[in-house]
Amino acid sequence: MKDLNEPSTPGPGKAARPLTGRSVLIMLICFFGTIFAVNIYFLVSALSTHTGVVAQEPYRKGLAYNDRIAAGERQNEMGWDVAVDVAPGGRAKLTFTGLDKKPVTALNVTATIGRPATEREDRKLRFAETQPGQYEADGGTLGAGHWVIAAVATRAESSGEPLYRLRKRLWLTP
Repeated sequence: MKDLNEPSTPGPGKAARPLTGRSVLIMLICFFGTIFAVNIYFLVSALSTHTGVVAQEPYRKGLAYNDRIAAGERQNEMGWDVAVDVAPGGRAKLTFTGLDKKPVTALNVTATIGRPATEREDRKLRFAETQPGQYEADGGTLGAGHWVIAAVATRAESSGEPLYRLRKRLWLTP
């Protein structure tokens, strides 16, 4: 029987390996190197997926914020109603009616349609008046899911100042 008070010795074929400063250094370099590599990977992944930019020229837009609020109030006072219909085939139709329920004619309407979370599938649309108050454009085939349409209407004879702005979230089914 083996006495438990005796110092243990390595078994046959096993040499005791002392813990040296060099092996501790190698272990520390491997440990922190792994953490550093993982942090670099996460940093590159985060920066390549979303830049964090929400608006172009936010300072200038902030300076014009009161003007934008006043334009929104003028738009509400006009009492226009805009019906939006977008088919999965990409055909977009906007129907403008005034406060008196008559169609609003002679507008230049442009829009952007795209996914809410990315700009990869954004498409520019230029609408043409097909009937009084009804404007249509072809945006190409749109996949199922969430889409956002942002339209701007100006008078044909105006200087280009937006008369009406529309931003609507859509859900297209296959």
